[in-house]
Amino acid sequence: MIVRPYTEQAEEACYRELQLPAGKLHVYASEEIFRSLDYRVFAMANNNLQIPGLTYMSYTPDVHVGEGTCIGTTAVWNTDGGYVSPSIVGSDIGCGMRLHLTNMHRDELRDIRLRRKLVRAIDHYLPAEEHARGHYSDIRLEHVLIKGLRGLPNKYVPDHYTPKQSTSLTHVECARYRFDEGVLDRFPDRVWHRAHRQLGTLGGGNHFAELQAVEIDERSRELAERWGLFDGQVVVMIHSGSRAWGGAVSRYGTTELLKVMRRLGLGTADPKLVYAPLSDPSAQAYVQLLYSALNYAVASRHLIAYAIRQACREVLGTAFEMRTLYDLMHNYAWEEQHDGSSRFIHRKGATRALPAQHPDNPSPYLETGHPALIPGSMGTSSYIMVGQPGGRDNYYSICHGAGRIRSRSATKKLVSVRDFAAALGVGTEDEVVVNHRSLDALVDESPQAYKDVDQIIDSVAGAGLAVPVAACRPLATIKGVSS
Repeated sequence: MIVRPYTEQAEEACYRELQLPAGKLHVYASEEIFRSLDYRVFAMANNNLQIPGLTYMSYTPDVHVGEGTCIGTTAVWNTDGGYVSPSIVGSDIGCGMRLHLTNMHRDELRDIRLRRKLVRAIDHYLPAEEHARGHYSDIRLEHVLIKGLRGLPNKYVPDHYTPKQSTSLTHVECARYRFDEGVLDRFPDRVWHRAHRQLGTLGGGNHFAELQAVEIDERSRELAERWGLFDGQVVVMIHSGSRAWGGAVSRYGTTELLKVMRRLGLGTADPKLVYAPLSDPSAQAYVQLLYSALNYAVASRHLIAYAIRQACREVLGTAFEMRTLYDLMHNYAWEEQHDGSSRFIHRKGATRALPAQHPDNPSPYLETGHPALIPGSMGTSSYIMVGQPGGRDNYYSICHGAGRIRSRSATKKLVSVRDFAAALGVGTEDEVVVNHRSLDALVDESPQAYKDVDQIIDSVAGAGLAVPVAACRPLATIKGVSS
């Protein structure tokens, strides 16, 4: 990434307020990215702004068209009299990022044969879609849904026996989301069975697990080292969500809230934009189920990391370790306190990035602000950022990734396997090893399908929302296959 100073002029260039017919839209993007935005994102914003009581709406630079609402949206209501929208949460509730620090240097993985061996081992331990029947039979799904990480048996929390050094339960956005457990009875056995078999699985699409190498940003070196990062360090990044359980919650919420909309005479020009007053019993049931999906998502990412740790220790030996740096989500809605008032905030493809001393930081990160994890696309860098005080203007929301510029079908038509292979450095000593013999099935996840992640990071930093702490260069990638 080109290093540039972040000035007041840069902040002005990376932010604009637009007056749409239905209300104001705040856009955080450089001039170049702003001019490249699909006109449909503004039509979608105008529909969203027609929902009653919406007090604030913004786009981050990775914004792109979604169903009902764009990915890259932050939408805010006062909790009292507010609304909830499954469309502005997204179908993969609790989808988010997790990063683990290892005790290895990238030079130890220079041999491509060793990287391939690691990928094969991880592919064996980490299914993309479902585990075999009986796998994780000692984990009770209701415990995970109700207790989150704290619902897992101790055997799956490798550092549970050293609580003073444990990071599994403390270095996360939230280890447990509390809710009314009675709502869990609304789903039939088949949903429970499928959700249990998908617990700790990766999924397809843009989800991944990746071995990466750290390159610290000189402007943030002191903070990076305080967090335990060092140049060349191998880290493990995970991107996944709430799988079958979250999908069931999303479908339930969409169906039930559509009934509320018809009963109350609500609607916009977009029939796929679903919402309802928080005060409605059906909306409350959806919110409670949403929290159960957040518990599922954070526990599932933890189990993905557990499987990767098992695979790496099998190949590299028992001296290999993986310490949790952070786990956070970018598809959800929940209540937050801002300026002494309760707000109900939706983030769809938007990451919360709190600065130092913000009281919502988990205690290990109160003094520094927490790591904000931003994935790139296949073959490009991902980033670790930290929120800045200026993020307050955007309810501390930043980007969640690079953001698509092409649909999956369009990417398959426009990008050749040869171009994709070149982006991964296939045939060179720096090849990003992938767990698929053929890249045909993954072309729709090639870098050419996404915006330039470096420009996204520059926009966020230029707007004063967050700054980069380190780039994470890919070494090996585990992917499911897009559906």
